[in-house]
Amino acid sequence: MIGIQASEANARTRGTRRFRPDPWAAGALLITAIVALPVLTVLGAAFFPTENIWPHLWETVLPGYIFSTLELMAGVATGTILIGVSAAWLVTACDFPGRRIFEWALVLPLAMPAYVVAYVYTDILEFAGPVQALLRDIFGWRTVQDYWFPEIRSLGGAIVVMTMTLYPYVYLLTRSAFLEQSSGVGEAARTLGCSPWAAFRRVSLPMARPSIVVGVALVLMETLNDFGTVDFFAVQTLTTGMFNVWLVMNNTGGGAQIAVVMLVFVIFLLVAERAARRKRGYHDTSTRPRLPVRFELRGGRKALALLVCAIPILIGFIIPAGLLTSYAIEFYDVSLNNRFPQAAFNSILLAALAAAIAVMIGLFLAYAVRLRKSTLLRNLARFASLGYAVPGAVLAIGILFPFGAFDNAVDSFMRGAFGISTGLILSGTIIAILFAYVVRFLALAYGTLEAGLGRVTPHMDDAARTLKHGPAQALIKVNLPIIRGSMMTAGILIFVDCMKELPATLLLRPFNFDTLATYVYQFASDELLEECALGALTIVAAGIIPVILLTRVMGRNRPDQELSVV
Repeated sequence: MIGIQASEANARTRGTRRFRPDPWAAGALLITAIVALPVLTVLGAAFFPTENIWPHLWETVLPGYIFSTLELMAGVATGTILIGVSAAWLVTACDFPGRRIFEWALVLPLAMPAYVVAYVYTDILEFAGPVQALLRDIFGWRTVQDYWFPEIRSLGGAIVVMTMTLYPYVYLLTRSAFLEQSSGVGEAARTLGCSPWAAFRRVSLPMARPSIVVGVALVLMETLNDFGTVDFFAVQTLTTGMFNVWLVMNNTGGGAQIAVVMLVFVIFLLVAERAARRKRGYHDTSTRPRLPVRFELRGGRKALALLVCAIPILIGFIIPAGLLTSYAIEFYDVSLNNRFPQAAFNSILLAALAAAIAVMIGLFLAYAVRLRKSTLLRNLARFASLGYAVPGAVLAIGILFPFGAFDNAVDSFMRGAFGISTGLILSGTIIAILFAYVVRFLALAYGTLEAGLGRVTPHMDDAARTLKHGPAQALIKVNLPIIRGSMMTAGILIFVDCMKELPATLLLRPFNFDTLATYVYQFASDELLEECALGALTIVAAGIIPVILLTRVMGRNRPDQELSVV
C-alpha cells in the first residue's frame, strides 16, 4: 500500500515537473505571436475586407501588376546570375591583375541602396543630363526627335539598376561554394580532358547551383521589397500597386489583398531557398587540402576578365558614389540648412533603438533554443525570423490595422470615462516604425547569435551549472562575454538595414517626421538630387560598414591556391 502511494506521489511529481511553466518556451511563443501579428492581420483584412474590390482589381490592374513584377524579377535574376557567377568564378579560379582587389571590391555595390542608384543615373542619363547634352553637342542634335536614347525610367532601367546593386548576394554565396570545392574536383575534370571553361560548366557550376539558388532567392526578396526604384521609374509592380490602392484609392482592404499576392511570391521564394539550402552540402571523400587550382589568364582573356569584374563596380558603386560626393561638396551649405540634420538624428535614433531591441530578442530566442534543445522552440524561433522575407510595405499594412484599432479603442474609452482624447498612441508615433524594423530584421539578430552561441562549447554551460548558476546567470556571466563580437555584428547589420529601409518608414512615420531614407526619397522625387546628396551619401557610408566586415571575413577565409597557365 505504501509502495502504491509512493508510486502515485512520484507520478504526480513527474506530472508537475512535466507541465511546469517554462519561461523560455513561453517567451519564445509570445515573441512568435507578436511577430506573426502583422502577417495574420494582412490575411484577415484581405479575406474579410469592409469593401471587397478583389473582382475589380482582377479585372483591371492586378494582372498588369503581377506581370510587371514577374518581368522585373526575371530580369534581375538573370542579370545577377550572369554577373555574380561569372565574377565569382573569375576571382576564385583564375589569376589576372587586380584579382585580390576585385575579390572585396565586387561587394561594394551592396552598400548602395537601389533607389539611390536610380536617382543618380536618372540625373546622369535624362534628357537634360550630361550624357545626352554631350551627345547633342557632338552630333548637332537639338530635340528628342532627332535621335534615340534608351529611357532610364523604365522597366529595363529598373532591371539594370537592381542588378548592379543586388548581384553581390549571388557573388558572395557562389564564391563561397567555389572555394569549398577541393582541388580533386578540378584534377578529375582535367584527367577527362576538360578545358577550364568545360570544367566550370560541367563540374563546378552544377556543384554550386544550390548556393546560386539561395543567392537568387535573396535577390528576389529584395526586388519584391523595393519601392523607391520602381516608384521613381514608374514601373507598376505589386508594391507600387499596393501603395496606389491604399493611399490613392483609400482602400485598405484592397491594399491588403494585393499584399496577400506578394506573400504568395514570398512563400514560393522561401520554399525554393529552403530546398536549395538542404542541397548545398556535398560529400568530399578526399583527404587532400582544399587548394583549388587557379588558372593564369593571358591576352584577350585577361582583358575580358578585367572588364567583367570592373564594370559592375564602376556602374554599381564608383559612378554613383562619385556623383553624390561631388554634389555633397558643392551643395554642402544647402544640405545643412535643409532638413538633413534632423533626418540624420531621427535615422540614427531609430536604427540604434531597433538594433538594440532586435539583438536582445534574438539573443533570448537563440539562447532558449540552445538551452532547451527543443524542436518546437527551434521552429518557433525560425518562424519569428521570417519577417526578413516579408516586404516592408506588407508589414506596414499589418501593423497599422491593430495599432490603429488599439488607439481608437483607448481614445474612445478615455473620452467616455474622463472626457479627454489620447490621440494616436501607437500608430502615430515612432513605436510603429520601431516595431516594423524589429519584426523585419529580427532574422539578422537570431541567425548571427545562433551561430555565435553554436561556437560556445557545451562544457562552458556545464561549468556554469557546477557553480550553481541558473540559465540567466550562465547567459550573462559565461556566454555573453564570449559572443560579444556576434552581438556587435548583429547590431551593426540591423542598424545599417534600418538606415536604408524606405517602404515601411514611408507608410508608418508620424506627420512631419523624416528619416534619411524618406528625406532623400522626397527630394529626389522632386528632381532635387543635389540638395539631398549629403543624405544619400550618409546612407551609403553606413552601408559600407557591413561590406568592411564581409571583406575581413573573406580575407581570413581565403585559401592559398595552386597556379596553372591558360
